[in-house]
Amino acid sequence: MQVFVTGATGWVGSAVVKELMAAGHRVLGLARSDPGADALKSTGALVHRGSLADLESLRSGARQSDAVIHTAFNHDFSKFAENCAEDERAIEALGSVLEGSNRPLLVTSGVALLSPGRTATEADAPPANSPIPRKSEAATEALVKRGVTASSIRLAPSVHGHGDHGFVPILIGIARATGVSAYIGDGLNRWPAVHRLDAARLYRLAIERAEPNAKYHAVAEEGVPFRTIAEVIGRRLGLPLASMSSEQASGHFGWFA
Repeated sequence: MQVFVTGATGWVGSAVVKELMAAGHRVLGLARSDPGADALKSTGALVHRGSLADLESLRSGARQSDAVIHTAFNHDFSKFAENCAEDERAIEALGSVLEGSNRPLLVTSGVALLSPGRTATEADAPPANSPIPRKSEAATEALVKRGVTASSIRLAPSVHGHGDHGFVPILIGIARATGVSAYIGDGLNRWPAVHRLDAARLYRLAIERAEPNAKYHAVAEEGVPFRTIAEVIGRRLGLPLASMSSEQASGHFGWFA
């Protein structure tokens, strides 16, 4: 089948494109720049020019395809709430084209803060009072009620691999800048993790299954203690390890606290 992939040149999306094509699917990838279009062409994928802000480009890509995988997200955390609202609009635009058909939509969410204090399962719903304003799952469930075959992939906080530029590299950068590798309290809060190629395989399997309102956890390591992450960073950078209170952490980690 032909699959429209948003975020097709991103960290996760580019791996999803290669996974789909290796399995015999055709890919129509969203690209907002010439370098992105060239990168997509080099993989053999078809290029669809547009962006998350251009809702008609999203609708057009969905119309041309048998399925849609939405991995795009603006990771400028200085305007996180605004980016979450943009993501919600993009999901609605993609779903509006698929309504009344059997063509599936797979949306990206996350497991972070899904069930504080215990191991999360696919049966858990994002808490209504979550400090993360992302509305991807709520938008997906609204589409399911309208007859869209939509489901969600919940990514682990760390989607790792060579070239990773996600949350763990951010922690490494903070440690380098401050001269200390820090954790909060006892450091036993846990971070799930997954390799990007394993996550990409899950995306393919989920879109092929096309189960309405399903939730899939892209997780390999269920819970790495945050102190363990800080210890490795400190050891590799030759920096001291430090436990901080929540108040101290706000100043040390900044927006990432």
